Amino acid sequence: MRSKSQFLKISALGIIFCSSVVAGNISLRYLPVSFNQAIGATTPFFTAVFAYLMTLRREGWLTYVSLVPVVAGCVIASGVLIFLAIMLLEQGEPSFNLFGFLMCIGATAARALKTVVQGILLSSEGERLHSMNLLMYMAPVAVAVLVPAAYFMEGDVVGITISLARDDKKFIFYLIFNSSLAYLVNLTNFLVTKHTSALTLQVLGNAKGAVAVVISILIFRNPVSVTGIFGYSITVAGVVLYNEAKKRSRND
Repeated sequence: MRSKSQFLKISALGIIFCSSVVAGNISLRYLPVSFNQAIGATTPFFTAVFAYLMTLRREGWLTYVSLVPVVAGCVIASGVLIFLAIMLLEQGEPSFNLFGFLMCIGATAARALKTVVQGILLSSEGERLHSMNLLMYMAPVAVAVLVPAAYFMEGDVVGITISLARDDKKFIFYLIFNSSLAYLVNLTNFLVTKHTSALTLQVLGNAKGAVAVVISILIFRNPVSVTGIFGYSITVAGVVLYNEAKKRSRND
């Protein structure tokens, strides 16, 4: 690391990353998955705001307009409109938890902030860290945050892990395989951010929902609702519009 300032930025990135994961997991205890996914789909908007506030980088107006279908399509596909209608028509206590909602919003904002900070560390003139190095420096910070959090929130987590490993020898393999996938996801995440932008990464994140639907239909023959197809079609159209907007801004 080149300076104390860079160390502080990397530490902040690790803390923000952990906060987004923990808050997201907590929100799933209180909110339906569809509602959670719909709120998460607004990440590109948060990213655009943070990118402007922290880097003073303003995208073209067409780029911002293209975010509307990118987000709206995922919201529709997640079925949140149906959920909200049921919630409004429900006679008893509404199935809405304020704490879970705030945790979900916090996780979404933290995810967007993390993307912008990692973009600064990977691409700005004063930093330009390699993706592998940034991941190597961030990992110990994440460990320092998550280990105490795990002991505080999950009790005898080490004892439970050892017990599971004794009961099923494959558990350690599953754990290592899962960790390896998480490492590759984060490394790829950094590489995409470095070669594109924080906002493009989040737009692609929304687009992966549409890709997952197509793959699930082809491989698992999973049924997909008309609402889901309609929503993800809007998202794909928004991604195409976003790509064209970025091309136009580069040409200008």
